[in-house]
Amino acid sequence: MALITFTNKGIYCKQGDFYIDPWKPVDLAVTTHGHADHVKWGNKGYLCQELTKPVLLQRLGFDLPVQTLPYNKEISINGVKVSFFPAGHVIGSSQVRLEYKGEICVVSGDYKVEYDGISTAFEPVKCHTFVSESTFGLPIYKWLPQETVFGQIRNWISDNHDQMKTSVLVAYSLGKAQRLIKNLAGDIPIYVHNSIANLNEGFIKAGVDLPETIRITPDIKKDELQKGIVIVPPALADGKWMKSLHHAATGVCSGWMQVRAGRRWRAADAGFALSDHADWPGLLSAIKATEAEKVFVTHGFVSTFSKYLNEIGIPSAEVVTRYGNEDDEEEEILKEA
Repeated sequence: MALITFTNKGIYCKQGDFYIDPWKPVDLAVTTHGHADHVKWGNKGYLCQELTKPVLLQRLGFDLPVQTLPYNKEISINGVKVSFFPAGHVIGSSQVRLEYKGEICVVSGDYKVEYDGISTAFEPVKCHTFVSESTFGLPIYKWLPQETVFGQIRNWISDNHDQMKTSVLVAYSLGKAQRLIKNLAGDIPIYVHNSIANLNEGFIKAGVDLPETIRITPDIKKDELQKGIVIVPPALADGKWMKSLHHAATGVCSGWMQVRAGRRWRAADAGFALSDHADWPGLLSAIKATEAEKVFVTHGFVSTFSKYLNEIGIPSAEVVTRYGNEDDEEEEILKEA
């Protein structure tokens, strides 16, 4: 019997009687990471990696029934061995490894294979069955090395400073924002929106080493922001506050910026192809490293990617899920900010 089935509530392990990243309330939700398309309120219990707990508490409530595991530690749930391995997507993100009577299945959630300097580096896990995302599952998506992209961002910030413009980077509150903070920290102060500041506080309390940032409050003058780097979530990119800044230049940080037309998204001044998801080569290398006999492809360019895997001799099937809209996370987190 297969270790997982795809149901109208989410990915279900019948042998262990639990779900992985369910989108409807269940008794036990084994959680890959804290983006809202992968974790919902209303489950009776949650199991996640240690560094995902601050995100769940911040987003879903501080009285949430959460059990945690460190990476590479195994527990048994109704006879199914469950463990977490780094997914490299965001802080605390995990691949869920299931083992039962010699059968091994890995549900990867979202992942990227390039180490970003802050999330625990992706670790391939050998298995019989692998569940993979395909957010950027097209050959056109091939990321430049991270340091190259950050060099582009630093040059853009420097040019803005010379022209007396306020540098505003648009990035997801969970994942991309912390990555920017870690890699851009230096002599220039970094100002962040409340939603980012709240998550940063949770991570710091949990032991994550994050550079100092300044929370944006009504008391901070626009002239002060002009001297630093401003990071805001996508939901604020078109807001009145943004339009009130002095000569603001907006840079969107997203893998979608790989496609030239994406640079016109929301009339941004610049686009930087910085993603927390694997690109085409990354997806292929990760899947091949698992040596999986069967691959299930979820959210993204599912049809194209699954078809290609079959063509190169890796048995694959398409799966319909409700993952893939991280903008939901921004909407929810902004309600709390």
